[in-house]
Amino acid sequence: MHRGAQCELNFGSPFELLVAVVLSAQCTDKRVNTVTEQLFKIASTPEQFVAMPIEELEKHIFSCGFYHNKAKAIKELSASIIERGSMPETREELMQLRGVGRKTANVVYAVAYGGNAIAVDTHVFRVANRIGLADAKTPEQTEQQLMQGFDEQLWGHLHHLLIFHGRYVCHSQKPNCAICPLKESCNYYRKNTAGCK
Repeated sequence: MHRGAQCELNFGSPFELLVAVVLSAQCTDKRVNTVTEQLFKIASTPEQFVAMPIEELEKHIFSCGFYHNKAKAIKELSASIIERGSMPETREELMQLRGVGRKTANVVYAVAYGGNAIAVDTHVFRVANRIGLADAKTPEQTEQQLMQGFDEQLWGHLHHLLIFHGRYVCHSQKPNCAICPLKESCNYYRKNTAGCK
């Protein structure tokens, strides 16, 4: 299941991926791809985003939600990249950019650069803890437990598998346990078998 699990955000460079990940917070990848298809024709480099008036950027990304905060973050991280002289290539360097947190840095590091990292978004957090791969109260704790439980070479792929499982099978409100190949070893299923049949 989920053999084709991979990043569903469209991008042409690590910087474009970084912008797309910022836009994807509490927004679907499909919506982000619709927005960036036009946005990246207008601006696709830190210099171009810094030069763009924030009001114009907000208009372009409005449909992604939280557009004030996202526009500010994109402007700040773009300025940070210009100040350092190049796009960061490690998780630690990415996290030094203004407006970039650990989850965003993990995604860019793993997807754009092939690094070993697990980005814990809402899907990963829910699925990992629901199944029993983790028993954590925070994304950070979930990340640490997954890192301890799986070989480092699997981290990047595991991240996408859990996202796809959460997106297409293990839904937040109504998990589709009937088609889940993991149900026999799933903590949630064992506790709620009667309601999932």
